[in-house]
Amino acid sequence: MGMMIEQIYREESGRVLATLIRLLGDFDLAEEALQDAFTAALVQWPREGTPANPRAWLVSTGRNKAVDGLRRRARQAARQEELLRLSRLADHVAEEGEESMLSDDRLRLIFTCCHPALSTEAQVSLTLRTLCGLSTEEIARAFLVPLPTMAQRIVRAQHKIRDAHIPYKVPGDDDLPARLEAVLLAVYLVFNEGYNASSGDAVIRRELCSEAIQLGRLLCALMPKQTEARALLALMLLHDSRRDARTNANGEIVLLEEQDRNLWNAEQIGEGLALVESALRDGPLGSYSLQAAIASVHASAKGAHETDWRQIAALYSLLLQLQPTPIVELNRAVAIAMADGPAAGLRLLDELDLRGELGGYYLLPAARGDLLRRLGRWADAATAYRRALSLARQFSEQKFLARRLADVEEHKEQVG
Repeated sequence: MGMMIEQIYREESGRVLATLIRLLGDFDLAEEALQDAFTAALVQWPREGTPANPRAWLVSTGRNKAVDGLRRRARQAARQEELLRLSRLADHVAEEGEESMLSDDRLRLIFTCCHPALSTEAQVSLTLRTLCGLSTEEIARAFLVPLPTMAQRIVRAQHKIRDAHIPYKVPGDDDLPARLEAVLLAVYLVFNEGYNASSGDAVIRRELCSEAIQLGRLLCALMPKQTEARALLALMLLHDSRRDARTNANGEIVLLEEQDRNLWNAEQIGEGLALVESALRDGPLGSYSLQAAIASVHASAKGAHETDWRQIAALYSLLLQLQPTPIVELNRAVAIAMADGPAAGLRLLDELDLRGELGGYYLLPAARGDLLRRLGRWADAATAYRRALSLARQFSEQKFLARRLADVEEHKEQVG
C-alpha cells in the first residue's frame, strides 16, 4: 500500500497542489494541506481501501484539513482583522463544491507561476517546484545555483504572487500571446529536467516528460492557433520517442547515430511529424518550430547514415539568428562537422571554446573530443575527454566519457 501511495504521489501531487492553491490562494497553505492529505492517506487507505478517485479524495481531504487549520488559527488570532480574514477564508474554502475537486488547475497554475511580474528564473523554478514536484535541491542542481539561493528565490516568488494579488487564472485573449513565451519556456524546461535528469543516475524521468507533454497538449487545446505551442509539443514528442533507445541494458548512454531505431516510438514520431508540418505550414517561424524541424529530420531518417546533415546545419543557422546562444552555436558546429567533415566543425568549436562562454558545459569538450578522435588526434582527444569527464555530473555521462577516454588512450599508446 505504501508503494501504491508513493506512486499516486508522483502522478497526482502536482494536480492536487494546483487545485489546493486555487482553493486556498496561498502556496504555503496549499503545500501544508497537500502533505496533510497524503499523511491521512497513509493512515486511512490501508484500513479503508483506496478511494475510487484518489485525486478528488486528496483534494477534499487537504481542503478540509486546511479549513480546520484556518479556523484554529482564527481562534488564536490576536487581532480582530486577522480573525475575520482567516474566518472568511475558511468559510469560502469550505463552501467550495465537490465538483471542484475534479478540476485540473495546472494550466491556471502555470500561467500564475509564469506571470511577467516574476523574473524568468523565478517563473521556471516555481513551475518546476509546484507543477512537477521537484525538490528545491533538484532545481538548484539543475540551474547550478546554491541551494539557499534557490530556496529563497522560490519563497520570494510565492510571496510576491500572494502579496501582489497576481490572478490565478488563464489570461484573456488580449494578454495570451505576450504571456505565452514564458509559459512555453517553463514547459520545455520541465521536459528537459525529465529527459536529462539533473540528479542521481537516472537518465530519463518519464513522469516529468509525460507531465510536460500533457501540459503541452493543454496549451495546444487552449490555443489551437498558436503554432509555437504546437511546435513545442512536436519537439517534446520527437525527443521522447527515442527514450527507450537512449540507454543500453547497463544504463549507459547510446549516441543518436548508434541507437536502435526499431526502439523509437513510431506513434509519437507520426504525431510529432504531423505537428511539425502543421506548425511550419501555418507559421510564423519561431525557435520551437526550427528545433522541431531539426528533430523531424532525425526522426525521418531510416538510418544514421541517411541523416540530412546539411539541412540540419541550415536549420541551425536559421535558429542562431533567432536565438544567438553558444548552445545553438555548439549544435550548429557539430552539424557542420557531420556535413563537411570534422576539421570544419572543430574550427568552430575551438573558436567557441576560446570565448569561454561554455566553460562549465561538459558537452563542448565532449564534442571536441569526438571530432579530434575522428581526426586521429588521440592525445588531444584524450585531453578533451578528461576535461569533459571532470565537468559531467550524471553517472551515465561519466561512464560514457570514461569509456571514450579509455578508447582514445589505447589508440594513443598504439600510435606512440
